[in-house]
Amino acid sequence: MNLSQKTILVTGGTGSFGKQFIKKVLQEDVKKVIVFSRDELKQYEMAKEFTDSRMRFFIGDVRDKDRLYRAFDGVDIVIHAAALKHVGACEYNPFEAVKTNINGAQNIIEAAIDRGVRRVIALSTDKACSPINLYGATKLASDKLFVAANSYAGDKDTRFAVVRYGNVVGSRGSVVPFFQNIKHTGTLPVTDTRMTRFWITLDQGVQFVVDNLQRMKGGEIFVPKIPSMNVLDLAEAIAPECDIEVVGIRPGEKLHEAMITEDDARRTLEYDSYYVIQPEFPWWKKEFSNGGTPLSDDFRYSSETNTEWLSVEDLRNLIQQKELVTTS
Repeated sequence: MNLSQKTILVTGGTGSFGKQFIKKVLQEDVKKVIVFSRDELKQYEMAKEFTDSRMRFFIGDVRDKDRLYRAFDGVDIVIHAAALKHVGACEYNPFEAVKTNINGAQNIIEAAIDRGVRRVIALSTDKACSPINLYGATKLASDKLFVAANSYAGDKDTRFAVVRYGNVVGSRGSVVPFFQNIKHTGTLPVTDTRMTRFWITLDQGVQFVVDNLQRMKGGEIFVPKIPSMNVLDLAEAIAPECDIEVVGIRPGEKLHEAMITEDDARRTLEYDSYYVIQPEFPWWKKEFSNGGTPLSDDFRYSSETNTEWLSVEDLRNLIQQKELVTTS
Protein backbone atom coordinates (compact mmCIF):
# COMPACT_ATOMS: atom_id res chain seq x y z
CA MET A 1 0.00 0.00 0.00
CA ASN A 2 1.26 3.43 -0.94
CA LEU A 3 1.82 5.62 2.14
CA SER A 4 0.95 8.89 0.42
CA GLN A 5 -1.73 10.81 2.37
CA LYS A 6 -2.39 7.82 4.61
CA THR A 7 -3.09 8.02 8.33
CA ILE A 8 -0.89 5.53 10.22
CA LEU A 9 -1.31 4.43 13.83
CA VAL A 10 1.43 2.62 15.77
CA THR A 11 0.51 0.78 18.97
CA GLY A 12 3.41 0.83 21.39
CA GLY A 13 4.64 3.79 19.38
CA THR A 14 6.98 5.12 22.10
CA GLY A 15 9.13 1.98 22.01
CA SER A 16 12.37 1.43 20.10
CA PHE A 17 10.66 0.13 16.97
CA GLY A 18 7.83 2.65 17.07
CA LYS A 19 10.11 5.67 17.24
CA GLN A 20 12.33 4.44 14.41
CA PHE A 21 9.35 3.47 12.26
CA ILE A 22 7.78 6.89 12.76
CA LYS A 23 11.02 8.64 11.81
CA LYS A 24 10.96 6.62 8.60
CA VAL A 25 7.35 7.25 7.57
CA LEU A 26 7.52 10.97 8.38
CA GLN A 27 9.94 11.20 5.46
CA GLU A 28 7.01 10.18 3.23
CA ASP A 29 3.96 12.19 2.22
CA VAL A 30 1.81 10.71 5.00
CA LYS A 31 -1.27 12.56 6.21
CA LYS A 32 -0.99 11.80 9.92
CA VAL A 33 0.95 9.53 12.32
CA ILE A 34 -0.68 8.51 15.60
CA VAL A 35 1.23 7.13 18.59
CA PHE A 36 -1.03 4.88 20.66
CA SER A 37 0.46 3.84 24.01
CA ARG A 38 -0.30 3.86 27.71
CA ASP A 39 2.72 5.75 29.12
CA GLU A 40 2.04 9.49 29.29
CA LEU A 41 5.63 10.35 30.30
CA LYS A 42 7.10 8.60 27.27
CA GLN A 43 4.56 10.33 25.04
CA TYR A 44 5.46 13.69 26.58
CA GLU A 45 9.17 13.08 26.01
CA MET A 46 8.57 11.82 22.48
CA ALA A 47 6.42 14.86 21.62
CA LYS A 48 9.38 17.09 22.45
CA GLU A 49 11.52 15.13 19.99
CA PHE A 50 8.91 14.68 17.24
CA THR A 51 7.57 18.16 16.54
CA ASP A 52 6.15 17.44 13.08
CA SER A 53 2.66 18.88 12.69
CA ARG A 54 1.42 15.52 11.40
CA MET A 55 2.09 13.82 14.76
CA ARG A 56 -0.70 12.87 17.16
CA PHE A 57 -0.50 11.19 20.57
CA PHE A 58 -3.25 8.97 21.92
CA ILE A 59 -3.07 7.55 25.45
CA GLY A 60 -4.69 4.14 25.60
CA ASP A 61 -4.21 0.42 26.18
CA VAL A 62 -4.78 -2.35 23.65
CA ARG A 63 -6.77 -4.10 26.36
CA ASP A 64 -9.39 -1.34 26.07
CA LYS A 65 -11.45 -2.04 22.97
CA ASP A 66 -13.57 1.10 23.27
CA ARG A 67 -10.45 3.26 23.27
CA LEU A 68 -9.16 1.45 20.18
CA TYR A 69 -12.46 2.10 18.39
CA ARG A 70 -12.01 5.81 19.04
CA ALA A 71 -8.30 5.81 18.09
CA PHE A 72 -8.85 3.88 14.83
CA ASP A 73 -11.43 6.32 13.48
CA GLY A 74 -10.13 7.49 10.09
CA VAL A 75 -6.96 5.35 10.26
CA ASP A 76 -5.73 3.61 7.09
CA ILE A 77 -2.79 1.55 8.44
CA VAL A 78 -2.11 0.05 11.88
CA ILE A 79 1.30 -1.25 12.94
CA HIS A 80 0.80 -3.32 16.08
CA ALA A 81 4.01 -3.17 18.11
CA ALA A 82 2.55 -3.09 21.62
CA ALA A 83 3.25 -6.17 23.73
CA LEU A 84 4.51 -7.48 27.02
CA LYS A 85 7.75 -9.01 25.73
CA HIS A 86 10.08 -9.66 28.67
CA VAL A 87 10.29 -13.45 29.01
CA GLY A 88 10.80 -13.43 32.77
CA ALA A 89 8.06 -10.89 33.43
CA CYS A 90 5.58 -12.88 31.35
CA GLU A 91 6.45 -16.09 33.22
CA TYR A 92 5.81 -14.34 36.54
CA ASN A 93 2.72 -12.42 35.36
CA PRO A 94 1.02 -14.85 32.96
CA PHE A 95 -2.48 -13.40 33.16
CA GLU A 96 -1.17 -9.95 32.30
CA ALA A 97 0.71 -11.34 29.28
CA VAL A 98 -2.46 -13.03 28.03
CA LYS A 99 -4.54 -9.88 28.48
CA THR A 100 -2.11 -7.72 26.50
CA ASN A 101 -0.67 -10.09 23.90
CA ILE A 102 -3.74 -12.22 23.12
CA ASN A 103 -6.82 -10.29 24.21
CA GLY A 104 -5.17 -7.12 22.95
CA ALA A 105 -4.65 -8.75 19.54
CA GLN A 106 -8.34 -9.65 19.38
CA ASN A 107 -9.28 -6.06 20.23
CA ILE A 108 -6.99 -4.72 17.50
CA ILE A 109 -8.56 -7.06 14.96
CA GLU A 110 -12.16 -6.25 15.82
CA ALA A 111 -11.58 -2.51 16.00
CA ALA A 112 -9.67 -2.52 12.69
CA ILE A 113 -12.43 -4.37 10.86
CA ASP A 114 -15.26 -2.32 12.31
CA ARG A 115 -13.46 1.01 11.76
CA GLY A 116 -12.46 0.22 8.18
CA VAL A 117 -8.70 0.15 8.65
CA ARG A 118 -7.26 -1.16 5.37
CA ARG A 119 -3.94 -2.74 6.42
CA VAL A 120 -2.67 -4.12 9.72
CA ILE A 121 0.80 -5.54 10.32
CA ALA A 122 1.52 -7.18 13.67
CA LEU A 123 5.08 -7.58 14.91
CA SER A 124 5.96 -11.08 16.09
CA THR A 125 9.10 -12.81 17.34
CA ASP A 126 11.18 -15.93 16.77
CA LYS A 127 10.00 -17.04 20.22
CA ALA A 128 6.54 -17.64 18.71
CA CYS A 129 8.02 -20.53 16.69
CA SER A 130 7.71 -23.77 18.73
CA PRO A 131 7.38 -21.74 21.94
CA ILE A 132 8.59 -22.99 25.31
CA ASN A 133 7.86 -19.82 27.31
CA LEU A 134 4.62 -17.97 27.92
CA TYR A 135 5.72 -14.92 25.97
CA GLY A 136 6.31 -17.07 22.88
CA ALA A 137 3.03 -18.91 23.42
CA THR A 138 1.06 -15.66 23.61
CA LYS A 139 2.74 -14.35 20.47
CA LEU A 140 2.01 -17.60 18.62
CA ALA A 141 -1.64 -17.23 19.61
CA SER A 142 -1.51 -13.61 18.47
CA ASP A 143 -0.02 -14.64 15.11
CA LYS A 144 -2.78 -17.19 14.62
CA LEU A 145 -5.41 -14.56 15.41
CA PHE A 146 -4.01 -12.07 12.91
CA VAL A 147 -3.77 -14.67 10.15
CA ALA A 148 -7.32 -15.92 10.79
CA ALA A 149 -8.58 -12.33 10.95
CA ASN A 150 -8.45 -12.17 7.14
CA SER A 151 -11.27 -14.71 7.02
CA TYR A 152 -13.03 -13.04 9.95
CA ALA A 153 -13.07 -9.78 7.98
CA GLY A 154 -15.31 -11.36 5.34
CA ASP A 155 -15.91 -9.03 2.41
CA LYS A 156 -14.46 -6.02 4.24
CA ASP A 157 -11.33 -4.42 2.79
CA THR A 158 -9.27 -4.91 5.97
CA ARG A 159 -6.24 -7.18 5.57
CA PHE A 160 -3.83 -8.46 8.20
CA ALA A 161 -0.26 -9.80 8.04
CA VAL A 162 2.51 -10.68 10.50
CA VAL A 163 6.23 -9.88 10.49
CA ARG A 164 8.39 -12.32 12.46
CA TYR A 165 12.05 -11.65 13.17
CA GLY A 166 14.75 -12.20 15.79
CA ASN A 167 16.49 -10.04 18.38
CA VAL A 168 16.75 -6.37 17.49
CA VAL A 169 20.32 -5.24 18.05
CA GLY A 170 20.38 -2.61 20.77
CA SER A 171 16.63 -2.38 21.40
CA ARG A 172 15.33 -1.60 24.87
CA GLY A 173 15.88 -4.51 27.27
CA SER A 174 18.14 -6.46 24.89
CA VAL A 175 21.49 -7.98 25.77
CA VAL A 176 23.61 -5.45 23.83
CA PRO A 177 22.83 -2.38 25.97
CA PHE A 178 22.84 -4.65 29.04
CA PHE A 179 26.41 -5.77 28.31
CA GLN A 180 27.41 -2.18 27.51
CA ASN A 181 26.03 -0.97 30.84
CA ILE A 182 27.79 -3.58 33.00
CA LYS A 183 31.11 -4.03 31.24
CA HIS A 184 32.73 -1.67 33.74
CA THR A 185 32.38 -4.48 36.31
CA GLY A 186 34.88 -6.61 34.40
CA THR A 187 32.52 -9.59 34.11
CA LEU A 188 29.72 -10.44 31.67
CA PRO A 189 27.13 -13.06 32.63
CA VAL A 190 26.45 -15.60 29.86
CA THR A 191 23.71 -18.19 30.24
CA ASP A 192 25.31 -20.84 28.00
CA THR A 193 28.37 -20.62 25.78
CA ARG A 194 26.62 -22.58 23.00
CA MET A 195 23.70 -20.15 22.72
CA THR A 196 22.91 -18.55 19.34
CA ARG A 197 20.37 -15.96 18.30
CA PHE A 198 19.07 -14.27 15.15
CA TRP A 199 19.95 -10.57 14.93
CA ILE A 200 18.47 -7.69 12.97
CA THR A 201 19.14 -3.96 13.20
CA LEU A 202 16.33 -1.57 14.01
CA ASP A 203 16.62 0.09 10.60
CA GLN A 204 16.37 -3.30 8.89
CA GLY A 205 13.32 -4.25 10.94
CA VAL A 206 11.57 -0.98 10.13
CA GLN A 207 12.35 -1.25 6.41
CA PHE A 208 11.08 -4.84 6.38
CA VAL A 209 7.73 -3.73 7.80
CA VAL A 210 7.46 -0.87 5.28
CA ASP A 211 8.29 -3.23 2.41
CA ASN A 212 5.68 -5.73 3.51
CA LEU A 213 2.97 -3.08 3.57
CA GLN A 214 3.47 -3.08 -0.19
CA ARG A 215 3.73 -6.88 -0.56
CA MET A 216 0.98 -8.18 1.70
CA LYS A 217 -2.20 -9.75 0.34
CA GLY A 218 -3.52 -10.81 3.75
CA GLY A 219 -2.60 -13.76 5.97
CA GLU A 220 1.15 -13.99 5.37
CA ILE A 221 3.84 -14.35 8.03
CA PHE A 222 6.91 -12.59 6.61
CA VAL A 223 10.32 -13.77 7.83
CA PRO A 224 13.52 -11.92 6.83
CA LYS A 225 16.81 -13.64 6.06
CA ILE A 226 19.06 -12.34 8.82
CA PRO A 227 22.34 -13.44 10.41
CA SER A 228 22.93 -15.40 13.60
CA MET A 229 25.53 -14.73 16.27
CA ASN A 230 27.00 -16.79 19.07
CA VAL A 231 26.69 -15.25 22.53
CA LEU A 232 30.45 -15.52 23.16
CA ASP A 233 31.15 -13.59 19.96
CA LEU A 234 28.61 -11.00 21.11
CA ALA A 235 30.43 -10.60 24.42
CA GLU A 236 33.79 -10.40 22.63
CA ALA A 237 32.49 -7.66 20.33
CA ILE A 238 31.18 -5.50 23.16
CA ALA A 239 33.72 -6.05 25.94
CA PRO A 240 36.74 -8.16 24.97
CA GLU A 241 38.46 -7.18 28.22
CA CYS A 242 35.78 -8.79 30.40
CA ASP A 243 35.73 -12.22 32.00
CA ILE A 244 32.79 -14.53 31.19
CA GLU A 245 30.64 -15.96 33.97
CA VAL A 246 28.39 -18.85 32.90
CA VAL A 247 25.17 -18.45 34.92
CA GLY A 248 22.94 -21.13 33.34
CA ILE A 249 19.88 -20.95 31.10
CA ARG A 250 16.98 -19.03 32.61
CA PRO A 251 13.40 -20.37 32.80
CA GLY A 252 11.71 -20.28 29.41
CA GLU A 253 14.95 -19.76 27.48
CA LYS A 254 16.15 -21.82 24.49
CA LEU A 255 19.70 -22.60 23.42
CA HIS A 256 18.77 -21.71 19.85
CA GLU A 257 15.82 -19.98 18.22
CA ALA A 258 13.91 -20.93 15.07
CA MET A 259 11.70 -18.86 12.78
CA ILE A 260 10.48 -21.57 10.39
CA THR A 261 9.97 -25.21 11.42
CA GLU A 262 9.71 -28.26 9.20
CA ASP A 263 5.92 -28.10 9.59
CA ASP A 264 5.89 -24.45 8.46
CA ALA A 265 8.22 -25.24 5.55
CA ARG A 266 5.52 -27.17 3.65
CA ARG A 267 3.63 -23.91 3.06
CA THR A 268 6.57 -21.49 2.91
CA LEU A 269 7.95 -19.72 -0.15
CA GLU A 270 11.52 -18.44 -0.41
CA TYR A 271 12.52 -15.13 -1.98
CA ASP A 272 15.92 -13.46 -2.30
CA SER A 273 15.90 -11.76 1.09
CA TYR A 274 12.90 -13.19 2.94
CA TYR A 275 10.45 -16.07 3.35
CA VAL A 276 6.65 -16.06 3.34
CA ILE A 277 4.72 -18.57 5.44
CA GLN A 278 1.49 -18.76 3.47
CA PRO A 279 -1.93 -18.97 5.10
CA GLU A 280 -4.02 -22.08 4.64
CA PHE A 281 -7.05 -20.30 3.18
CA PRO A 282 -9.29 -21.77 0.46
CA TRP A 283 -9.18 -18.38 -1.30
CA TRP A 284 -5.38 -18.13 -1.26
CA LYS A 285 -4.34 -18.30 -4.92
CA LYS A 286 -1.09 -19.56 -6.37
CA GLU A 287 -0.56 -16.27 -8.17
CA PHE A 288 -0.03 -14.65 -4.77
CA SER A 289 3.38 -16.36 -4.68
CA ASN A 290 4.82 -13.83 -7.15
CA GLY A 291 7.66 -16.16 -8.11
CA GLY A 292 8.60 -17.55 -4.70
CA THR A 293 10.33 -20.94 -4.51
CA PRO A 294 8.78 -23.72 -2.37
CA LEU A 295 11.02 -25.12 0.37
CA SER A 296 11.88 -28.76 0.95
CA ASP A 297 9.75 -30.54 3.54
CA ASP A 298 12.72 -30.97 5.88
CA PHE A 299 13.76 -27.29 5.78
CA ARG A 300 14.24 -25.56 9.12
CA TYR A 301 15.32 -21.95 9.61
CA SER A 302 17.14 -22.03 12.93
CA SER A 303 19.79 -19.81 14.48
CA GLU A 304 22.36 -22.58 14.98
CA THR A 305 22.16 -23.92 11.40
CA ASN A 306 21.92 -20.53 9.71
CA THR A 307 24.14 -19.97 6.68
CA GLU A 308 24.75 -16.30 7.53
CA TRP A 309 26.63 -15.21 10.66
CA LEU A 310 27.58 -11.91 12.28
CA SER A 311 31.29 -11.78 13.11
CA VAL A 312 32.79 -9.92 16.06
CA GLU A 313 33.95 -7.25 13.63
CA ASP A 314 30.50 -7.01 12.03
CA LEU A 315 28.88 -6.15 15.36
CA ARG A 316 31.60 -3.67 16.25
CA ASN A 317 31.01 -1.93 12.94
CA LEU A 318 27.29 -1.69 13.70
CA ILE A 319 28.07 -0.10 17.05
CA GLN A 320 30.49 2.35 15.48
CA GLN A 321 27.92 3.30 12.84
CA LYS A 322 25.58 4.21 15.70
CA GLU A 323 22.86 1.92 14.38
CA LEU A 324 22.16 0.76 17.91
CA VAL A 325 19.28 2.27 19.83
CA THR A 326 19.88 1.85 23.55
CA THR A 327 17.06 4.03 24.84
CA SER A 328 13.33 3.48 24.90
